[in-house]
Amino acid sequence: MISFTRLLCGNCNSSNELRYGTDLHEHFNPVVVWNLTRRCNLCCIHCYNDSGKMRFDEELTTSESKRLIDDLAEFNVPVILFSGGEPLLREDILELGSHAVKQGIRAVLSTNGTLITPQMAKQIKDSGFSYVGISLDGLEETNDLLRGVKGAFIKALTGIHNCKQEGIKAGIRFTLQRQNYRDLENILNMTNKEDISRCCIYHLVYSGRGNILLGEALSIQETRKAVDLIFRKTIELCKMAPHKEILTVDNHTDGVYLYLELQRKDPLKAEKALEMLKRNGGNRSGSGIACIDEKGNVHPDQFLRNINLGNVRERKFSDIWMDNPHPLLNSLRNRKKFLKGRCATCKYLDICNGNLRARAEAVYGDLWSQDPACYLADEEIR
Repeated sequence: MISFTRLLCGNCNSSNELRYGTDLHEHFNPVVVWNLTRRCNLCCIHCYNDSGKMRFDEELTTSESKRLIDDLAEFNVPVILFSGGEPLLREDILELGSHAVKQGIRAVLSTNGTLITPQMAKQIKDSGFSYVGISLDGLEETNDLLRGVKGAFIKALTGIHNCKQEGIKAGIRFTLQRQNYRDLENILNMTNKEDISRCCIYHLVYSGRGNILLGEALSIQETRKAVDLIFRKTIELCKMAPHKEILTVDNHTDGVYLYLELQRKDPLKAEKALEMLKRNGGNRSGSGIACIDEKGNVHPDQFLRNINLGNVRERKFSDIWMDNPHPLLNSLRNRKKFLKGRCATCKYLDICNGNLRARAEAVYGDLWSQDPACYLADEEIR
């Protein structure tokens, strides 16, 4: 994640230490994305997990899930992101979130928001979830088209309001692609108009059903225009509502681009931003990020589901992650010597760390090739 609010405006929040603390890229106690179900009441065309309205077998049971949480707590995992599918379709989701909080882990919920009634919002709060990220991929017409269900926008926005009513911090998750590119400014404006505390803008990753959207990825010029807009709107929002947070996710090129823009406009602020970006270390799939799927398989991140590092039904997560780990995990942790193409020669590798390997593999069939979503010119990175 690249916190535009933190890097441009200096505004801090409770999660900044996870991104810009000391020597983060050397630590292996990861934030865990737990896709604990593939069941979903929507059918989004870009779903990286290929979730849907069918029944998927072999989900971890409640008792297995609690044992996993205990192990994650013992391993000092700071955050579990409960995701899916739609995690609220798991009958035990509130019980599992509460168990994680009791074990000292921060519990975060990633949901489409359509099932968050006033009663559900109260239960989410009582369970101890500290943040709820709700997916909105455009204004009403665009969102409902991309999510495959008419009325999804209204229900998701209502879910945000229900969370706010209970005093739960809730934010928007917006995945940027060609079909919703023109809604980006309206979504950022809505963050202010609806008094929503956070807006996370995700760059499209070609994983799951997202693979079929390669042709819907933004061009280099469109991506630069989008990030320019985020840059400008973040500064505007900081002046009007300093407590709000704007972030981008799944493309560490944004950090380099932000630094280069600051160099032209505010060199002193640019150097401070560069220091924080280096501490963050760029993409940390396989070290600072881990994924566990609904069957207990462990992956380097939620997009590299084709890479199976082990299963928590057979070995503890902490052992899979640290005790004689999969050779590919070691390679990801020392990836700079394996990277190819523009990534291998980029002078900002300490900021980006080669970005997302899933996109490189999807486009070039090579995990170590350059990330095709890098939108910097050759002269900017040499």
